[in-house]
Amino acid sequence: MPDAITLLAPAKVNLYLHVGAVRADGYHPLDSLVAFADVGDRLKLSRAETFSLDVGGPYGHALNAQDDNLVVRVLLALANHLGLDDLPLAVSLDKRLPIAAGLGGGSSDAGAALRGANMLLELGLDDTVLEGLARAAGADGPMCYRAQPAFAGGVGERLEAVDLPPLHAVMVNPGLPSPTGAVYRAYDAGDTRQADRPETAMPSSAQALADWLARQRNDLEQPALSITPDIAQPMQALAALDSCRLVRMSGSGATVFGLFDDAASALDAAFALERDGWWVRPTVLGAPELRLG
Repeated sequence: MPDAITLLAPAKVNLYLHVGAVRADGYHPLDSLVAFADVGDRLKLSRAETFSLDVGGPYGHALNAQDDNLVVRVLLALANHLGLDDLPLAVSLDKRLPIAAGLGGGSSDAGAALRGANMLLELGLDDTVLEGLARAAGADGPMCYRAQPAFAGGVGERLEAVDLPPLHAVMVNPGLPSPTGAVYRAYDAGDTRQADRPETAMPSSAQALADWLARQRNDLEQPALSITPDIAQPMQALAALDSCRLVRMSGSGATVFGLFDDAASALDAAFALERDGWWVRPTVLGAPELRLG
């Protein structure tokens, strides 16, 4: 085995997100179709005497490795599972996704850390164990550990794997945070919806899937816009492009995405949308390659 491994921690995109009224335990039931991008953060894990975490990258300044980082949280849970105080790993997090962006970045980092530790240290733990440990990262933990397209139900823990055609997309974040807690509070203050699964079957072609998704919704979109109205700017910019088939916010925002018929259209759109303060990335949504080296 190598002395180090590098993995992609892919951005998670909610292709739709149906949210119910808050439960007595404070969680919201949801139904969502999630996919993962071929862009995201990078995690490098190296064998070491003792555990350490270094955070860098374009958005690393917004994180503190000494805070309650989800990578530290899940690796501590793994160490406890193994009966250890810590793990002999040096972890380097290259933070390339915006913070509080509705892309599951922290949970995806945690999932990559668990996958990498299991491979590098040759632990031989199965996915059931590791998904359980990923719950330490929150409701998104198990789905971000898998990093595969799925219907998500419950509070995100009930996962049903699904095959998706590759979806060419452009993700845009206007450089504005959209705190999840505040968005959910705004949602609770309004008219709540149902965490319902679409009645019609999901089509298999990318073009038909885009049309099917257009009939679904993100129930957190309007609450997020009520708090951060400028999220509407990239949505309007995407919608103005003739080649864009669907525009939607991901999760609790502020990242939005547009779907396109092919890679060339998505790349042209990304160039057209580039402007100061905006994070713009063309991508393919689906099941990305996770191991990078």
